[in-house]
Amino acid sequence: MLALTVVGVSLVALAGCSIDGVVWGPDGARVIDTTEQLIAGAPSGDQDSLACERSAAVFGEADVWDGLSAGEPEQFDPETSVDRPALDATWRINLEGAGLSGTPGEEVPTDVFYRETETGLCVADVIWQTVDVG
Repeated sequence: MLALTVVGVSLVALAGCSIDGVVWGPDGARVIDTTEQLIAGAPSGDQDSLACERSAAVFGEADVWDGLSAGEPEQFDPETSVDRPALDATWRINLEGAGLSGTPGEEVPTDVFYRETETGLCVADVIWQTVDVG
């Protein structure tokens, strides 16, 4: 097992890729990186700069993004989407840590949808959910 780990880490280092790039591929790694930028931009109000044109995304208050991190990216499929079937999006990623430090009844961001554009990814929408009371 140790040998496999060493080989895997060596391949990542030699290829110049991140672990995210190896696990999720270059596109998935880009979604993760953009999500980390989105989270980091909350305190300075930079999230709006990542929003798509005509996006209805609500970013909320900066403090609700504290402690969040990018989760697992997946290609968006409007045919199987329960949450946003009519959304023009390419990717969906969950936000890890959502609701862990929230107050019961508080609304927190849990998922981000991205659209591919000529200049990169933009935020098409954000899902907000209520922190469970019990």
